[in-house]
Amino acid sequence: MDQASPPKAVMDTYGIAQIMGAIPHRYPFLLIDRVIDMVLDHSATGVKNVTINESFFQGHFPSEPVMPGVLIVESMAQTAAVLVVATLGEGAQGKLVYFMSVEGAKFRRPVVPGDQIHVHVTKLQRRTNVWKFAAQAKVDGQVVAEATYAAMIRDR
Repeated sequence: MDQASPPKAVMDTYGIAQIMGAIPHRYPFLLIDRVIDMVLDHSATGVKNVTINESFFQGHFPSEPVMPGVLIVESMAQTAAVLVVATLGEGAQGKLVYFMSVEGAKFRRPVVPGDQIHVHVTKLQRRTNVWKFAAQAKVDGQVVAEATYAAMIRDR
């Protein structure tokens, strides 16, 4: 007889105030606006509304604005950081989550003002304070970027 796995705890949407309580990032480097579909210790979806008002569009590129790929990867990391803090509970709020590695980053198409990015992150592994994730960023259901990365959570 197969044993059913225990149900995962599903969280409500994290708005911007809850995100700012969970991670230390602030403007202009806070790169997610909401976190939805969070399953503790498993997965989450971050939402980033890309507008022409983003500071990076002043230089990347003024005549044809494109969101830098490295900032899309950062939005993946921020989504994962919120998932980590939510999974670990209140004692983890405000702790820092540092990149350790990024592997297999691929960028499929440019992200431009007016796009809404849905960043889907899934935990692959956790060993003490080191977490590994796979992520895909999608616009209108199409993958625009993907990566696998590891991060470490630490006290400030």
